[in-house]
Amino acid sequence: IELKSTFTDAFMAIDYLQKEQVDLIFLDIKMPDISGIEFLRSLNTSPMVIFTTAYSEHALLSFELDAIDYLLKPFSMSRFLKACNKASELYSLRAKKLQHNKDYLFVKDGYEHVKVEFDRILYIEASGNYTQIHLNDNKCVSSRITISELLELLPKGEFVRCHRAFIVARSKMMKFDKTQIWVADRVIPIGTTYTELKLY
Repeated sequence: IELKSTFTDAFMAIDYLQKEQVDLIFLDIKMPDISGIEFLRSLNTSPMVIFTTAYSEHALLSFELDAIDYLLKPFSMSRFLKACNKASELYSLRAKKLQHNKDYLFVKDGYEHVKVEFDRILYIEASGNYTQIHLNDNKCVSSRITISELLELLPKGEFVRCHRAFIVARSKMMKFDKTQIWVADRVIPIGTTYTELKLY
């Protein structure tokens, strides 16, 4: 990881990010002029972000904004390196996706790498430490990849995150209302922070 710049002024940082290509930012929550959440939402294109803060109450919202990690101050060097490694792995996954624009991906399930075709996916569910990929032949692939990391590997526009724990395939949606989506024989909830999503 190469340090490109540091800022104590949020608006100077926003201006910098509009001009420079940055892959990862470390961001506090409580800042003088604008919160870290507002900062992230203000960016036209958001780089990967790791929150570093003394406040634990914003952890859930940070992951709904697809943060890579949430470091609670004070944190150890080993915890910092673990977060950096997660970001590095996601960066590598994104790079592989750009190099290999295919209609499938390989997901690690236990000790094996399982091929998953995108058009077989019904929905994806975060469950504890695992992410479960539910397929149209009643099969399920379970992996330790996070749901946010997996979303980055899926074709843009073909899948939508409707809840912090769910991603659905647009083409597999049977019907929906303001609070839920029907996919095959499963009813998927729409999270309160996702109610403004365009689902079709």
